[in-house]
Amino acid sequence: MSDNNTSAKKPRLDEEAAKPGTADEGMNIAKHGWFTELGSMWPGQGLSLKVKEVLYKGKSKFQDVCVFESDAYGTVLVLDGVIQATDRDEFSYQEMMAHIPLCALEAPAKRALVVGGGDGGVLRELARHTSLEEIHIAEIDGDVPEVSKAYFPGMAVGFNDPRVTLNICDGIKFVQDAAEGSYDVIIVDSSDPVGPAEVLYQQPFFEAMHRALRPGGIICTQAESLWLHMDIIKSLASMCKTVFAGGSVSYAYTTIPTYPSGQIGMMVCCKGQQLDMRQPRQSAPGAHEQLGIGPLRYYSPDIHKAAFVLPQYAYDELKDSLTHV
Repeated sequence: MSDNNTSAKKPRLDEEAAKPGTADEGMNIAKHGWFTELGSMWPGQGLSLKVKEVLYKGKSKFQDVCVFESDAYGTVLVLDGVIQATDRDEFSYQEMMAHIPLCALEAPAKRALVVGGGDGGVLRELARHTSLEEIHIAEIDGDVPEVSKAYFPGMAVGFNDPRVTLNICDGIKFVQDAAEGSYDVIIVDSSDPVGPAEVLYQQPFFEAMHRALRPGGIICTQAESLWLHMDIIKSLASMCKTVFAGGSVSYAYTTIPTYPSGQIGMMVCCKGQQLDMRQPRQSAPGAHEQLGIGPLRYYSPDIHKAAFVLPQYAYDELKDSLTHV
């Protein structure tokens, strides 16, 4: 394990340019009645959605929160001016974030932790796994689960699983306080490294997760877009290779139309074992009739394997930082 001096290893960000935004900044930019996502991490571009109705606008203790109904993607959740989830495409992200790590494990998971993920979507996917005995979530912003329960019942259904314990708290401190080897899987469903989520991309947090994992356990953390954030991904992969020395570090991705560039990645790391995360070892989970969760719509064993196949330019950039490419 390395020390906690992360000045040279934290993902590079332009601190002057990267700052939280608001939903209002994107309203009526392209045309009256449209919302345009303007992000300091993807300058010069913006995704526009036609707004049927603004359902909720508020300011939590940590961030700007907005929910609106769109013509093309149904209900949309926006945090600090950035689209987090929509009815139409959220499943492609939630399913891959949850099932890639759980299905890559050599033995079925019994205890899982979600850091962030206050919309409940990853919880919904974890609920499909009957092997899980405990599911913990540490979400810093208590407004997000409440807003999700009110406007995104299809995602927030995950909170109804009796195995779930919701902790409204600092996710880093929660992980630091966890007993060593507590979890089989830790999933970090964070927003971009701007504002309250920035610390979730830094080395002390990954060291705390490494400690909280059992040997052979896996973390899966949101790891940005190959098209937009290669410097962040390279820095994150290099840091993970240091923290997970003797283990495995891989990058996978999924497609999702309403995220910048239509693609989002995940860093998948195994503790103390050269485990090839490209291979699913557990069966894909099914529906959960008691909670009203239907069959999978994106994840499959084949898409699991394909998610780790990088385009040539990304392979060239990342091959020295990853253990399996």
